[in-house]
Amino acid sequence: MLRLRDDQWERIREHFPEEHIPEGRPGRKPVPARAVLEAVLWILNTGAQWHLLPQCYPNYKTVHRRFQQWCDREVLRDMLTQLANTLREEGAIDERESFIDATFASAKGGGDDIGPTRRGKGVKILAIVDRHGLPLSVSTHAANHHEVTLVQLSFNFYMLEAKPEHLIGDRAYDSDGLDDELKQNGVNMIAPHRSTRKLKTQDGRHLRRYHRRWLVERFFAWLQWKRRLLIRWEYYATNFLGFVQLASITMLLKQF
Repeated sequence: MLRLRDDQWERIREHFPEEHIPEGRPGRKPVPARAVLEAVLWILNTGAQWHLLPQCYPNYKTVHRRFQQWCDREVLRDMLTQLANTLREEGAIDERESFIDATFASAKGGGDDIGPTRRGKGVKILAIVDRHGLPLSVSTHAANHHEVTLVQLSFNFYMLEAKPEHLIGDRAYDSDGLDDELKQNGVNMIAPHRSTRKLKTQDGRHLRRYHRRWLVERFFAWLQWKRRLLIRWEYYATNFLGFVQLASITMLLKQF
């Protein structure tokens, strides 16, 4: 998605206030928010450096500055939340059965909130998707944190008021402590036991839902089509998270 359709822009334009420059003031003219957004989408899809932005788009310095403003003000997160709730009201999102997983992105440019691993320094992109593979929560964290410790943090980025009835993950999420924490919020954690576990507590009937965990894997495959997300080049974690949120927004917009 490099260009927005008119109906897509009308759905999200309220989240992007136009730049206000007083009339008669000398200097540059205000750049339309739609043109800036489409330029950021080009960066997201191609993975190119900012200064390689084609001349058909606004100046790359303007685009980068406006994108940072959107990330700092959580404009993209608010828009993602509204789209997700609208789709839920229309029946396109079903959060009752959801899936959680994380993927690794190396951080070759350095910056904040990165962590060392055997694969090098990087970040984890943690996501919760519904039974159709649509995002309900996306967040980024330093890669040296274990995924069990990040589950509760991922709910800080959860877009719906209703929590999932069943949350399915892989063996990395096998933890009695995590099960108990989520049960207090009405969430049933389903994950296969690790080979080292002595006490088996998982209900085999519920574990059948694990076979549909490919939905979250497909979500990450969609994300990796966005070349800007393969490697984190952004120094600031908020900017990289903004790209992840923007990629999720493009997925939701295709549902309308």
